[in-house]
Amino acid sequence: MNVRNSKKSVLRLGALTAAMLSALAGSANADVQTAKRHVRACSQTAHAAFSACGYEAIDDLYLARANCLNLADQNAVAQCNSDASEARQDQHQECDVQHAGRLDLCEDLGEAPYAPPIDPTNFVDPTEIGASVTPNPYFLLVPGRTMVYQDGSEIITVEVTDETREILGVTCAVVRDIVIDDGVIIEDTTDWYAQDLAGNVWYFGEIAQNFEDGILVDVEGSWVAGVDSAKPGIAMLAHPAVEDTYRQEFALGTAEDTAEVLSITASATVPAANCVNTCLQTEDSSPIIPDLLEHKFYQPGVGFILEIKPETGERLELVEIRE
Repeated sequence: MNVRNSKKSVLRLGALTAAMLSALAGSANADVQTAKRHVRACSQTAHAAFSACGYEAIDDLYLARANCLNLADQNAVAQCNSDASEARQDQHQECDVQHAGRLDLCEDLGEAPYAPPIDPTNFVDPTEIGASVTPNPYFLLVPGRTMVYQDGSEIITVEVTDETREILGVTCAVVRDIVIDDGVIIEDTTDWYAQDLAGNVWYFGEIAQNFEDGILVDVEGSWVAGVDSAKPGIAMLAHPAVEDTYRQEFALGTAEDTAEVLSITASATVPAANCVNTCLQTEDSSPIIPDLLEHKFYQPGVGFILEIKPETGERLELVEIRE
């Protein structure tokens, strides 16, 4: 073997070894950083969402200013720009409140990444719920069952249809939720739920159609598990206990409702149901809608019967059950 070439080979091997060690060190550092992020995944998610919210406010501001430029009247242009700047300030304040809300939620849920294991074999056939499958007593996904609620002039009809849809490999029940105000549809929502073998009911998404004067104006709040990183949440636990806190849905910036169990011995009376010291009571909220706070009551064997907004006392009551 040529000694000179041998030395070159040794040098190359040394350089290669150094490069490999450097790469391994870099990989190890990356793994450490990833592990650190995972240790505080919830808080890091809140920080990242806060940044996204700020950039969205800036995006909205410049789009508004662009539209202002296309007004013919200069006074209108000035007012338009002023309104845009004010809207940006309001959005930034909302970002601050949302950030604080998400961080508060991390204290209740912990810092682990939100990654619920979804195995289709762990879910029941929704068409068999109420027949060969016992329904969750607080959330009865029985095909053909319809609940009618009233809140002032609004009538809300929630029907568990006999239709199904597959999401993330799980066969979900299709639930139709229609809101009518003074005889006019203002919201028509299709929800997807699935019950697992333990009896927990999971929420896999919704398509929410919002109407004004009979015209579809948006589908705000819509999300589907598995699309754009959205993940299913728990709509109702099989065995809720006081202080249980859980995510009902997870689509950052779109759907982030959570619930906390306040009592399993609550009482409530509405036109179509009544429970004395047997109702489940939850407090539902969302960090992306800071003003949203709802106390919900569920009667065993009946399901959701009453919603109260604590700040206003507004009530949504079950008025009819069709089976």
